[in-house]
Amino acid sequence: MIATPSIPIPLQHYGVVCIILLFLSGCGSSEPPKEELVELPKINTALFNDLDSLSIARKAEELDKKFKRLYTKTGFNGTVLYAEKGRVVFKKAYGFENVRRKRDSLTTQSSFQLASVSKMFTAVAIMILKNDGLIDYDIDIRNYLNDFPYEDVTIRHLLTHRAGLPRYMSLALDKWENKKKPLDNDAMLELFIESPPNRYFAPNTGFHYCNTNYAVLANIVEVVSGMTFDTFMKERVFDPLEMKDSFVYNLRYDSVVPLYVKEGVPGYYHKGWRWREMTNDYLNGVMGDKNVYTSVEDFYKFDKALDNQSLLPDSILQQAFQPGSAKYWKRKDNYGFGWRIRDGMDSTIYHFGWWKGFRTFYIRDMKHGKTLIVLSNKDKGPGSSNFWNIIKADTLPIGWKTDL
Repeated sequence: MIATPSIPIPLQHYGVVCIILLFLSGCGSSEPPKEELVELPKINTALFNDLDSLSIARKAEELDKKFKRLYTKTGFNGTVLYAEKGRVVFKKAYGFENVRRKRDSLTTQSSFQLASVSKMFTAVAIMILKNDGLIDYDIDIRNYLNDFPYEDVTIRHLLTHRAGLPRYMSLALDKWENKKKPLDNDAMLELFIESPPNRYFAPNTGFHYCNTNYAVLANIVEVVSGMTFDTFMKERVFDPLEMKDSFVYNLRYDSVVPLYVKEGVPGYYHKGWRWREMTNDYLNGVMGDKNVYTSVEDFYKFDKALDNQSLLPDSILQQAFQPGSAKYWKRKDNYGFGWRIRDGMDSTIYHFGWWKGFRTFYIRDMKHGKTLIVLSNKDKGPGSSNFWNIIKADTLPIGWKTDL
């Protein structure tokens, strides 16, 4: 009698394995099977490695064809990284840093403004402080920001967009008189203290996606840590993960808003018949809701840190992926700590961003181990449905061979 190990066999490899086992067990032989135990020789795993490599190569070819079509038909200009089950399946750059003149080819190490996708980095900064024992999610934030003009707002409310706060951009448009002077986080907070608009609703009685929430969270990071927000992100997130293409843009040392952003890849907008480089903006002095720059390669290092808990323990991190609004929530998607949560797709979190010539897409399917990162420095381009289709495509048969 032959003792065979229990091995999970993907369907597409089943016939190959059957032939091997039939040969080893003597099927077709006229001799009766022996009763004593016979040690089964090890299966040649190189065969399956080759099959995995073929599957990966085909997937990469499909993705390259897709993004070439998007480049041709929609003018996509940017970088892409797709990973599955801990492996980078595909990464590539399409187009140029200088969109107008089609110069300076992009690379997968080019740094893009993440826009609202920056919020997940701000949420991680807050969770680091929580893990350090320095903050409480559920006490009034006036324990950290003494002059904050609204009562009963907690960090949890800010993280999940349930604080009911007004938009700081609208307030600044009305109250920040000199638009040539940068507005930073401290100045933003002063505007609320001096001229607090009415709230949309009382805390925790509704949901309102609002950049103010994450800008205020950056203020809390600075007060509690004693560091500027950009320094905290560098020392506690970027440097530990060796994210060398990453930084938080700010205008701290500028008394006048520079004409252009000189760090990272420039953003472009379409006007008339040509692309134009996006000029700088006084609102670029506010951090937390935007202003993280990174590359697809660096972003994937951050993505992997969510799996290996190199920044945060699972007990802290998993709270970020829980719906922030109640079960009777009727919207298609919910919101956790810096991540949107897709209803109907088990454990799928994501965020998209748009700001001043940049469009950003990040989707993470935790059930099937898929990650897609798309960064673009054009304000127009392919819609998110193109990227959801990639996530929903069949899962690659890789990773199972580690059970052999």
